[in-house]
Amino acid sequence: MRVAVVQMNSTADKAANLAQARRLMERAVARERPDLLSLPETFAFIGGSREARHRSAERFPDGETYAMLREFARRHRLYLHGGSMFERDGERFYNTSVVFDREGNEVARYRKIHLFDVTTPDGRTYSESDFVCRGEAVVLFALDGVKVGLSICYDLRFPELYRRLAEAGARLILVPAAFTLLTGKDHWEVLLRARAIETQCYVAAAAQWGAFPSGRETRHNYGHSMIVGPWGHVIAQVQDGIGVAAADLDMDYLETIRRDLPVHRHRVLS
Repeated sequence: MRVAVVQMNSTADKAANLAQARRLMERAVARERPDLLSLPETFAFIGGSREARHRSAERFPDGETYAMLREFARRHRLYLHGGSMFERDGERFYNTSVVFDREGNEVARYRKIHLFDVTTPDGRTYSESDFVCRGEAVVLFALDGVKVGLSICYDLRFPELYRRLAEAGARLILVPAAFTLLTGKDHWEVLLRARAIETQCYVAAAAQWGAFPSGRETRHNYGHSMIVGPWGHVIAQVQDGIGVAAADLDMDYLETIRRDLPVHRHRVLS
C-alpha cells in the first residue's frame, strides 16, 4: 500500500483553499501514485470568526468540498481521506473526516472526539467547543483488506483512542492536524512516534503549516506532515512549506514486529 500525505497552508478563503488542495492532490497523484491520499485538518477553511466557520460548513453529501473530494477519488481511482472539514447536521456543527473509495463512495465518516479547549504557554486561548460539537464514535474502514483507523489532531494526546483502534484491527491510523507552532515543535513528532510504537501501527499525519488569520490575530501551524512506521521511525516527512510526502507501507514487516514483540498479549492493566 502506498500512502501520501498533503501539507497545506489553508486560510479563511474557502475558494483559495480548495484550489490549493486540488493542485497538491494532482501533484501527489502525478508523482506518487498513492493508493490512499490524505489531506490536513480543516483543509477547506481555517480561522475566521465562529460565524464564518459555520458558513463554511457543509451538509453531507451536499456541498462543493464533498463533491470535489468524491469526484477526485472516482477520477483517479484511489482512496481519498478528506482530512477534516466543518460539517453541519441540523443545527449542530462538527469537525469531520470523510473517506471515499476508488468509486467515489463514502466509506467512513469520523467526527472529532477530543476538542481543543486550551490556553497555550504564550497566553493564546483556543476553544474549539465554541463552534463544534464533539463526536462519539470510534471509526475504521477497510482499504484493500487493511483496516484503517481515524482520528483528528488533538485526539493524538489521548492514547486510549489509539488503543481502541488497534484492538479493532487497525494497521494504519490517520491523524490530520492543525497543530499549533508552539506545541508542535515540542510534541508533534514525539506523540506521533509514541502512538505508532504503542499500537504497532503505521501512522500517517497530514498537517497544516504556516500563518493563518484568526479574528484579529495571526496564528501559526507547525506543519511537518509525516508517516511513521510501526517501529516508531519517521519514514517520510514534509518540512516547512506546502508539499507532499509518500511512503510504501509493508504489512508483512508490521506483522513481524507484532509477532516478535507481542505487547498486545502482555497487557495486564486495562
